Amino acid sequence: MPGTLGLRQATAAAALAIAALVAPLPASAAPPETLVIDIVNEPSSLDPHMQWNPDSYYVYRNIFDNLLTRTDEGEIAPQIATEWTYVSDTEIAFTIRDDVTFHDGTALTPEDVVFSVERITDPEFGSPQLGQFSSITGAEVTGDNEVTLTTETPYPALLAQLVKLSIVPKAHVEEVGTEAFNLAPVGSGPYAFDEWQRGVQVTLTRNDAYWGDTAPFAAAEFRAVPDAATRVANLQAGQSHLVVSLDPDLALQLQGAAGVEVRDVLTERVGYLNLNAQKPGLDDVELRRAVAMAIDKELIVEGLLGGFDAPIDSMITEVHAGYGGGVEGVPYDPEAAREIIEGLGEAADREFSFATSPVFDQRIVQALQQMLTDVGLDVSIEMTDMSTYLSKVRSAPADAPDMSFGRWSCACQDADGVLYPLLDSDSSWSKTRDETFDRLLSEARNTLDETERQELYHQVNERVAELVPFVPLYRAAILYGADANLVWQPTPNESMFLNRMDWSE
Repeated sequence: MPGTLGLRQATAAAALAIAALVAPLPASAAPPETLVIDIVNEPSSLDPHMQWNPDSYYVYRNIFDNLLTRTDEGEIAPQIATEWTYVSDTEIAFTIRDDVTFHDGTALTPEDVVFSVERITDPEFGSPQLGQFSSITGAEVTGDNEVTLTTETPYPALLAQLVKLSIVPKAHVEEVGTEAFNLAPVGSGPYAFDEWQRGVQVTLTRNDAYWGDTAPFAAAEFRAVPDAATRVANLQAGQSHLVVSLDPDLALQLQGAAGVEVRDVLTERVGYLNLNAQKPGLDDVELRRAVAMAIDKELIVEGLLGGFDAPIDSMITEVHAGYGGGVEGVPYDPEAAREIIEGLGEAADREFSFATSPVFDQRIVQALQQMLTDVGLDVSIEMTDMSTYLSKVRSAPADAPDMSFGRWSCACQDADGVLYPLLDSDSSWSKTRDETFDRLLSEARNTLDETERQELYHQVNERVAELVPFVPLYRAAILYGADANLVWQPTPNESMFLNRMDWSE
């Protein structure tokens, strides 16, 4: 995009000026007792059954234990459940740990597991994660330390989804209510909630009674720092130890700086442009195809993202179970896009709303707006805070924006966690109403045959390329800045487990 080089040069100069004023901490300094992490926004929720956007997930994932977890290598592993057995194709029995206590001192029991399952699958509770767990039809205590989950049909993605199922204390939640629980959550994880200074930071303290591995940090502060340059300055000044969501220019400028490092990984997250196929104009597949034709993915990746990310034509990647190979998306062809839009006349001649939030890279949003403007569309960016943005994009199609930018990750590494919520007619995230999608997605989540699943998801992806309910843009690399002495490497599912970190000796 025009002006990118000048922007990089200006940003580089600013970063060098900051670096010149900052003296690195002495190598002999004792490791700090409090780990300071700069995230973009404050969490929209600390109730783990309500949101899993990154700023919320980074924090509450350390307060709660999940039924299952993943290793840093991506393998599903025990956590609150120590083992599991398929009783039948639709029943799994989980053995529950008997040595876990919540932060209020009460024991974690199988009843808490059942309550957590029933809470997140209750339509009236309204969890945005409901689509991930809606196949569960029953949860019951079936032994002293056993819980059995029943699914309506065989559900191959269940274990991958249970990696995200946080266990909450039944008695406490019922006593204080959902709103109070969100403001002062009680979990059983390696860190306990201490304080939430709204708009500033969330402070956690180490759970020294934790049943598993503990971390070397007595406390952790997750600070809301929306400006990326400020996050970098904080890191270089030693005021923080880990910062998230760097843009490529700032990441490149950190390379070689004293006492800090860039940590990056290509994630399961995909940047995409969502199109509301129920709104006037966009209900015509030809206009949606024209939108896709107008977008130069290579320019976005190479010109704005520094080449860290990878252009993509599908919402699922090779790290997702169910991935069976890619499909060819709509080719970049702005001239053809312009001709289609001119031919549509009044159907394309209106202002289209484009929702975004500060958590996203606004250079990409502005580039998309410009590309669509260049082919004859009138697109108006609507910026709101993340909580409002999430509410808007999950609204009924008639009330939702025409377009929205997103970066989707199910944190489960399974195709069902991506394609089902984005495409199924009953999902609050979906703006698509298509019986073929519904049938294929249902069949794919109801078979344990991996070869059949891959074929079904391949058909889904082919139909996405045909109907264009959204435009996959790039597989996102996530870039962190870290204190050079912090022992930690990011993973594709973007988890940030404090008890898997350490200080180097």
